[in-house]
Amino acid sequence: MTATNASPLTGFKVMKPGILALIQDAGRFGCHGIGLTTGGPLDPLAFQWANRLCGNDLAATAIEISIGGLVLEASVNTRVAVTGAEMPLKINGQEQPLWQSHEVKPGDIIELGFVTKGVRAYLAVVGGFVIEPQFGSTATVVREGLGGFNGDRLQANDMLPCVEAHEGDCLRLPEEFRPEYGSEAHCRVIPGYQQKAFSRFQQRMFFSSHYLVSDRCDRMGYRLEGPNIKPSIDGILSEGICLGAIQVPADGQPIVLLNDRQTIGGYPKIGSVFSADIAKLAQLPAGALVSFEPITIDCAHNELCLLRSRFERAETAPC
Repeated sequence: MTATNASPLTGFKVMKPGILALIQDAGRFGCHGIGLTTGGPLDPLAFQWANRLCGNDLAATAIEISIGGLVLEASVNTRVAVTGAEMPLKINGQEQPLWQSHEVKPGDIIELGFVTKGVRAYLAVVGGFVIEPQFGSTATVVREGLGGFNGDRLQANDMLPCVEAHEGDCLRLPEEFRPEYGSEAHCRVIPGYQQKAFSRFQQRMFFSSHYLVSDRCDRMGYRLEGPNIKPSIDGILSEGICLGAIQVPADGQPIVLLNDRQTIGGYPKIGSVFSADIAKLAQLPAGALVSFEPITIDCAHNELCLLRSRFERAETAPC
């Protein structure tokens, strides 16, 4: 690949911003101590594949598109890749496959329709979008007004700078390596020290039940609707909250906390969703089914190693 620096007006113009399109890199780490949350992609695997198909560093800045409707106009020669949820992709009105890179040139129109499976897709460009980082990251967290463009979702007429890419092959990911998105997810949970605040009956109730994804879900957390889970305590002193923590407020309805969660909280937590399963949850629409299964932290570590090995060994193919 041969690339040159982009001018401030070279890249992609946002014609239509869609439902929710956010600038994201891998996330903002090491800032919880000053109250800043992580942000970053809700489906890291799809995000990394979009970058890998463009020959980028896996943490390069891309766009997370929720639900769909994003339309961009190119003013640069480059390649783009779209991965994640099944979201129709058109370039100059012609349908194009996901999970592969495509050449674009000045004047081309890239259009993403609305999802048929899953919720979130990722659009990467060669070299990543050139966005000024804040606190070491370009990740957008709207609640904090931080990252991306003025800490907000993309708006019509925003200009997304990127480098020119004059050489390089278009790549695709074979279907056997692509995740499947559906209308239910089985999530593994690592119990925490507060598990003892839930009786054995309450724990069995939680792990043997199905929950529905509420329509009150966002990047902060997924609210679930189902059997009430009642801890033996009403609250705890506020403490740091990890990604995937399952907190149980007074109404007994679990909330799985995601990337844009608050950094501290005082609700009891029955455990934390295994990080690799959070993407499954974040790709579910309202009304989808969720179930849970406890696993040990050692099993979680082993599974993560296997998943990373599978990603590294997966071979792309030329288009």
